[in-house]
Order: sequence, then C-alpha cells, then structure tokens
Amino acid sequence: MPIARTTALLLASAVLAAVPARAQSLQGSPASIDRMYRQAQAHDLTFYRTAAGVRGAVRDGDLVRLSGNSDYRLSGVSQPFALAITRTFVQRLAEQYHDECDERLVITSAVRPRSIRLVNSTERTVHPTGMAVDIRRPANRRCLNWLRGRLSYLEGEGVLEATEEHRPPHFHVAVYPGPYRRYIGRDDAGVSADRRTASAETPRRPAAPRARSSTYRVREGDSLWDIARRHNLTVERLRTANDMRSTRIVAGQVLIIPAR
Repeated sequence: MPIARTTALLLASAVLAAVPARAQSLQGSPASIDRMYRQAQAHDLTFYRTAAGVRGAVRDGDLVRLSGNSDYRLSGVSQPFALAITRTFVQRLAEQYHDECDERLVITSAVRPRSIRLVNSTERTVHPTGMAVDIRRPANRRCLNWLRGRLSYLEGEGVLEATEEHRPPHFHVAVYPGPYRRYIGRDDAGVSADRRTASAETPRRPAAPRARSSTYRVREGDSLWDIARRHNLTVERLRTANDMRSTRIVAGQVLIIPAR
C-alpha cells in the first residue's frame, strides 16, 4: 500500500477514535470504559481500595451518603456513598422520574471499593471513585423508555456515560463532575455560560437577611439546586434572598438561607 494512503488511513482512524461514540448510546464498549476512566483521572479522583478507605473519605467529606428520599430508595447497597455531585444527579433524576412514573427510582449500587470485585466488572471500573451509581431497570415499559431517553439525552450532552446492563438488568451511570456541574448551572439558570460569567464579574450587593434567617457556606461539589432542596426551598427563592442573577456559586461563598 502507498505510504501516503497508509498515513491517511491512520489519521482517519485517530480522528474517529477521538469522537464520542454517541451512536452507541447506552451500549457498553471498551471506548465507553476508557472515557469514564479518563474522566476519573482528569478530575484526580481517588480509587478507594477498601471499605475502611471509603469510611475515611466520608469522614473527610470527600464522599456523602445516599440516604434516599420520597423520590428514590436504595436496595442492597452495601456502601451507600458517592461524590456530592453524583448525589445531586441522583436527586434530580429521581425527582423527574417520580413525576413521570409515580414511583421511586431504585439505586442498587454506589461507591464500591476495589476490594469488592464483581465477576462481570472490569479492572478500570470507576465505581471505587464514587462517581458512578447503578439504577435498577424499571419493569414498567413506559418508565423504562423514559429513563432510557433521559440517560441518552444526558449522555449526548457529554455530562455522563450510561450503559444498560442485562445481568442483572440495570443502568450503570458514571457522572462527569465538572461537565455535569456546568450543565446543571445552565439548566437551573436558563442562561448561557457567557451571561453567567458576566454576572460573576459584576456582583450585586447581597440582599439584607430576613428575620430568623441563617447562613450557609458553600462547599466543593455543592450546587444551588442541592442547597435549596436541602433547606426545603426553591432555587428561585434562594436566588432572590441572595440577590443572585444566576445560579453560579463557588466554594467558600456564604449564602443567606431565608426562613421558611
């Protein structure tokens, strides 16, 4: 084969390998495993080796508990912990799922240290980082189709990788921390990234706190949606109390929590 043609074929293969496999949505592949693993490395996530390591991460605030609520429950989860941004994903998805299907989403796995190795898992699994969860596949066909569609959409947005597994039937979802955090900021605010940046560069004076209000210091991984839900508030009310033009928040920022 001529050298020029060989070079062209190699370049084409490299370009195709760099393009996300969107056409294979929810279908596991070596490429999807590699994307998840590279995201974990890019975010400098820790691959916890033991249950003791997971408990230490919880004490340090690096992992948070998935406690379940009116929108989702846990089933058979031995280590009910995940990254804060992954918990935010679960809460948001579960609320939407509950509204659509009138039933709770079921989480069957969260962080899984490397010492717990399943037969069908890969050495490059990201479960030990806390960025991934497993979701039970719904028996109801309408709910199943909705969940497939929602995960496919989010995968297309480049904020997570989702794979539909069949033994046992479930969805494996790895949430990309940075991309998903930016996505929910756009989704909640309904404004473009450049408008959010502009509002951050020209902050307005915070509104005076109301009687019996409290404050909250933003932690790494928090989103305004998560904070509002934790305090039984709407995002809009929290933004109004803090005179915010967008939902952009940064670690260390102090927010006014209005009295309910």
